[in-house]
Amino acid sequence: SWVFWKASGYPAFHDLLMLLLVLALSCNPSTAATASPSAPHIKPSYSFGRTFLGLDKCNACIGTSICKKFFKEEIRFDTWLSSRLKLPPSYLLSYSGNYTDDAKSWRLVDITRLTSKYRHDRADKRICTSLLKTKTCSLERALRRTHRFQKWLRAKRLTPDLVQGLSSPMLRCPSQRLLDRIVRRYAEVPDAGSIYMDHLTDRDKLRLLYTLSVNSHPILLQIFPDVEGWPFPRYLGSCGRLVVSASTRPLRDFYSAVPEVAADLALQLLAVLRSMGTNDLNYFFYFTHVDAGTFGVFSNGHLFIRDASTLGIIDKEEGSQLIDGQQEYKDIFSCLTVDCQSAFVSCNSIREKHSLVMVCQELLPKLLKGKFLQPVQEKIDSFLQHCADGLADDQSLNEAVAKLAELLKPLRSCDSRFAYRYPDCKYSDKY
Repeated sequence: SWVFWKASGYPAFHDLLMLLLVLALSCNPSTAATASPSAPHIKPSYSFGRTFLGLDKCNACIGTSICKKFFKEEIRFDTWLSSRLKLPPSYLLSYSGNYTDDAKSWRLVDITRLTSKYRHDRADKRICTSLLKTKTCSLERALRRTHRFQKWLRAKRLTPDLVQGLSSPMLRCPSQRLLDRIVRRYAEVPDAGSIYMDHLTDRDKLRLLYTLSVNSHPILLQIFPDVEGWPFPRYLGSCGRLVVSASTRPLRDFYSAVPEVAADLALQLLAVLRSMGTNDLNYFFYFTHVDAGTFGVFSNGHLFIRDASTLGIIDKEEGSQLIDGQQEYKDIFSCLTVDCQSAFVSCNSIREKHSLVMVCQELLPKLLKGKFLQPVQEKIDSFLQHCADGLADDQSLNEAVAKLAELLKPLRSCDSRFAYRYPDCKYSDKY
């Protein structure tokens, strides 16, 4: 055959094969693109910028404990886990994401900023203009020069004078026991466990101070973890100015829920408020503000505190180590997210019924209004009005809450929609 091809003037068999290969590639654009060195295959990927995450602001940031997850694409913003990865707008306050440890099973997470990008930018500008008299600057260099942070650098222990004047409700009435818990449970450092700050570097101290100054939500999730029974979502870590925690749906999504779901959530809400006032550690938690996003519901029906930024804490065991006059101390850390002129609420003015009255005014009516048959609905409405007025003393209000709970218990059902208590509710009077 070789003699035939050669004698006939046809190209050699090898040359013919090469010709056929070239023709085949030219007829298949996708193959040609893959084979061509001028168009290499690029894996779709998030183009993470330090600016989007807030890493360019560190160490005026929360931390870096979960950054590797972002860069390895083990945290994704897209709900459907698409290969066409694309970052969402940077101006949003929170994002829905997916998280994995093994690249096979994914779970929903909430990715949130400490405050809005607008407030962050305004606070950054205020730091530069007030401390260095410039429009832009190194935030870390500016904050390190402050009197407060210099005191932090010298301190061996986090004491009440180091946090006085910060706007976080959690620190308005601080006890030494609470501050020791913050240092001991601080999850952004590897060697947590001691009440002394020897294991914190200068960088760690600035990150902790910045977080406490802007929004104490991630700190509360760390020091009162869900695995110990506290009603908060699990803290998974932070990167720059983003916090990652277990996902919940805001309570507003359930305002139109069927009666049995509404009754169940209302009972859980009352139970959370009760645990905030009475718990094994003798801390009294109170809200300075509640809205439709303060509470959230997990996929198993369990209700948690979704946004802890407005939670104050009073230590019933030790009391507050700050007198009211000390609360009025103000510096740049006091004014990063609030108006410096805003007055603090006195620790002594917080009553036991404080949070319950707000919940009766803002949340329970929207959850329970018009859901049940008479005369049950009338009794519920009457209680809510009585509670919202806030005129009754603490004991009378607690008795009324107990009566409301008894009214709601038989209105909820026992089925798989309430996975947090099912099938236990079939066999236990507790549910």
